[in-house]
Amino acid sequence: MMEVIEVKIAVAGTGYVGLVTGVALANIGHNVTCVDIDEKKIEKMRSGISPIYEQGLEELMQKNSNRLIYTTDYKKAYKDADVIIIGVGTPERRDGSANLDYVYGVCEQIAKSVEKDVVVVVKSTVPIGTNDEVERYLKNNVRDGININVASNPEFLAQGTAVRDTLYASRIVIGTECKEAEEVLLRMYEPLTKEPYNVPLLSTNRRSAEMIKYASNDFLALKISFMNEMANVCEIVGADIEDVAKGMSYDPRIGNKFLNAGLGYGGSCFPKDVKALVKTALDSGYKMRILEAVEAVNEEQKSILYRKLMTHFGGDINGKRIAIWGLAFKPETDDMREAPSLILIDKLKEAGCKITAYDPVAIPEARRRLPKGTISYGKDIYETVMDADALLIVTEWKEFRMPSWSVIKKLMVTPLILDGRNIYDKVEIEEAGFIYHCIGR
Repeated sequence: MMEVIEVKIAVAGTGYVGLVTGVALANIGHNVTCVDIDEKKIEKMRSGISPIYEQGLEELMQKNSNRLIYTTDYKKAYKDADVIIIGVGTPERRDGSANLDYVYGVCEQIAKSVEKDVVVVVKSTVPIGTNDEVERYLKNNVRDGININVASNPEFLAQGTAVRDTLYASRIVIGTECKEAEEVLLRMYEPLTKEPYNVPLLSTNRRSAEMIKYASNDFLALKISFMNEMANVCEIVGADIEDVAKGMSYDPRIGNKFLNAGLGYGGSCFPKDVKALVKTALDSGYKMRILEAVEAVNEEQKSILYRKLMTHFGGDINGKRIAIWGLAFKPETDDMREAPSLILIDKLKEAGCKITAYDPVAIPEARRRLPKGTISYGKDIYETVMDADALLIVTEWKEFRMPSWSVIKKLMVTPLILDGRNIYDKVEIEEAGFIYHCIGR
């Protein structure tokens, strides 16, 4: 076991980015204080309970409880920290720009609280140049004699695999403008660059680090929208998108990731980051036509099951009972931000459908997001399809993959399945007596 040179760390924000980062850094030997304004969340975390659904997170919280402090007292947390990591949300504004109010709220607290030189790390996804502005603000507002350096350190985690994506990351990117800040972050991350993690680390300037985050997310969003366009054409010309994707995946220049056709992307990152980079470029006088198309294709794709359903029933689905499996935007998370299910439910309700939905973990989040009485919730996959005229697969949870089709067929009024994630074998489902529609096959 290598000796860890401890860095005293404070993390602002205990969402997917902040909490997972803080717990991971504690796991490699640092003492970490996680700061949040929500006292109820803090109490839960002090009890070893994660406020978000993320595989393996609670186990690591409990394992490293001796190196983790959870508090609402930001002054105490920030005053003598070596590194302060900003991991708060940057939600999308109506014009597509990123809302930086939470970031600057933390900066105001930092300026009031720090009593020694500190490196402030912006891990939140922010527009290009934000780190420069943050450093300017902090230097202008901190007390005399204290030196603050700001670094960009974007995250590349995916919800559902965030713990593994942080400890065994594809890469660590740090963007700094001075040697002192770079050395502190290299020391902080050194354990992750060694066995057993062996994470590659790239040190660059701040604006390049900010752009790496946007370029990475937006390229993956592009792949998703491209494959959905291909799937739609495959249906027209009689090709199979599954075989097309497999044929593409053998090319190492393309790879085998993000080639699955479906209902489009959702969540807290891709939609927001595509719009933010489009807006940043537009503000600089450049029109990003490819990303504008990526966003347009994605929004259109979220309605594809609705259109297939309307076609099957001749344009009238008023009064139809619709079962939905999956509410979260992807498996292994309860996050419903920008989820295709929300667009689909809205269109089905407007058309007069009666909807029953089931999700292994996202039902509480759906109850919070959807007005009471909008839909009903099944206790399991079988209760959900009772008397249904159609079953719509929206999220590819593992428990949806091998149900008892004979039971489901008996429970449904019409044996119609619309698979928005292509998780079933078309021949097998049709041999079981179902009418089966999927994406691009």
